[in-house]
Amino acid sequence: MKLTGSQILIESLKKEGVDTIFGLPGGVVLGIFDALYHEKDIKVILTRHEQGAMHMAEGYAKATGKPGVALVTSGPGATNTVTGLTNAYMDSCPLVVITGQVPSQMIGNDAFQEADIVGISRPCTKYNFLVKDVKDLAQIIKEAFYIATTGRPGPVLIDLPKDVTFAKTDYKYPDKVSIRSYNPTVQGNKWQIKQAALAIGKAKKPVLYVGGGVVLSNAHKEISDLAEMTQIPVTMTLMGLGAFSGTHPLSLGMLGMHGLACANWAVHDCDLLIAVGARFDDRVTGKVSEFAPNCEVIHIDIDPTSIRKNFKVDIPIVGDVRQVLKELNEVLRNSFIEKGDLIETRKPWFDQIEEWKREKPLQFHQDTQIIKPQFVIQKIYELTKGNAIVTTDVGQHQMWAAQYFKFNQSRTFLSSGGLGTMGYGFPAALGAQAAFPQQLVINISGDGSIQMNIQEMATAVIENLPVKIAILNNRYLGMVRQWQQLFYEQRYSSSYLDQSPDFVKLAEAYGAVGLRATKPEEVEGVILEALKVKKPVIMDFLVDPNENVYPMVPAGGANHAMVFEDPKPVSEDKPASMQSPDSILTA
Repeated sequence: MKLTGSQILIESLKKEGVDTIFGLPGGVVLGIFDALYHEKDIKVILTRHEQGAMHMAEGYAKATGKPGVALVTSGPGATNTVTGLTNAYMDSCPLVVITGQVPSQMIGNDAFQEADIVGISRPCTKYNFLVKDVKDLAQIIKEAFYIATTGRPGPVLIDLPKDVTFAKTDYKYPDKVSIRSYNPTVQGNKWQIKQAALAIGKAKKPVLYVGGGVVLSNAHKEISDLAEMTQIPVTMTLMGLGAFSGTHPLSLGMLGMHGLACANWAVHDCDLLIAVGARFDDRVTGKVSEFAPNCEVIHIDIDPTSIRKNFKVDIPIVGDVRQVLKELNEVLRNSFIEKGDLIETRKPWFDQIEEWKREKPLQFHQDTQIIKPQFVIQKIYELTKGNAIVTTDVGQHQMWAAQYFKFNQSRTFLSSGGLGTMGYGFPAALGAQAAFPQQLVINISGDGSIQMNIQEMATAVIENLPVKIAILNNRYLGMVRQWQQLFYEQRYSSSYLDQSPDFVKLAEAYGAVGLRATKPEEVEGVILEALKVKKPVIMDFLVDPNENVYPMVPAGGANHAMVFEDPKPVSEDKPASMQSPDSILTA
């Protein structure tokens, strides 16, 4: 039976198990949206901006492990996807993005709403396609999903000219894909795995350094088995949070620029570092020459280009993290190493780590007059018992969420790691909520970040996606202000958000619920009220504008030399909102 390109696209998406598309229509994709009009198996969530669609698709993908799908029009519709594409590329998130394109014969003629999105997106996609013939469309879709989800996952873009969407051809969806130049290594080298097992058995001060690859590979059970069997403490990157239980006795929490002291000191002093699904990025390593300086390094990763890219490695293992860990665990089980012997051998190491935990725990002072942002995160964790999918935007609130919310399950912490995209968290929360309608989804944001994609409140209300938004409102671009205080002699240039809206009224204007807390004793009541409401809710917490994120490693500094408090008092020469908590309401 002959089908149009639009029909082939939809039937192919169904073959790939797609149940949700996030998108926004425009001229050249009207044929596709028309074909979706009576479609019952695929839900279309209409967003208010293409960037919102991209981050929703990312949130859906990160929460489910399935590829997220976005559909947008040509020209500005396509170019508005670039931030989302780059974000997904940096965080290894599987997306298939379909952009419309002007008719084939008009490409290159500067036609209305034409943009070379294939050229534009080449640096920020894993691969992209320009469909030139409707006969190739089904094969291209099959390849797109295969490339997006195998090896190191990432975004794939399909640029679809208008004439191809209306052209007809016989339809048969391919059963399999074979790409001669693309064959990711899944199984790890057995000799290298044995060498890794020997190194683990000999180590007296080992540390497991767990990254987002463990989440992407669904290897949370395998990493837990390895840690418990070998009695190795575990530290996680921002993207690795939840891959290993944050309340487990072996957990050191997050490492890096705003990592916990015990995690950074343990990595600095360890004699064996086992990096699993991590890429030694600058926010983790700090000054590379002083990162884990006296240890042997094992690095397990699906992407061979990530190994030895940023850091010297002694035992490299290329392969799917889950498969490699299964084999490694099996070798270790058969190595006759007794758990009791390991506990005894490593007792001095655990004693040292416990001493570090006592010496420099995460802490803040909650006074009676003004809400501390850490207190809000603690209360959300306490009242939800950690049973929520949490998304964040980027800045101080992101780091406080990573520090004070204990993530015990994989795929429950969704954040922008590599690119650091303000405006990511709210639409990502909507994508996760669309995937899991009955689950509690909370977006922790700042008053700067939330305004980047606030238009998606309309999507939340209309689609009945009851996401709870907790705004830590300090009237600043908080992390910018912190750096200006510490490194720019307290010159707060363009970081004070003097005219932030009334978020309670804004929520009500969209048809959502708005709540506000201005005092510490009001925080719990606001959270409990929000959790009861079956609608989108904005919780506006007016928090201390002077609060900084600690520990902190200054840019270019060594992780073992963390800063734990403000080096000097805040200058008196500052905006009014920094002088009094009440002024946040009256500014």
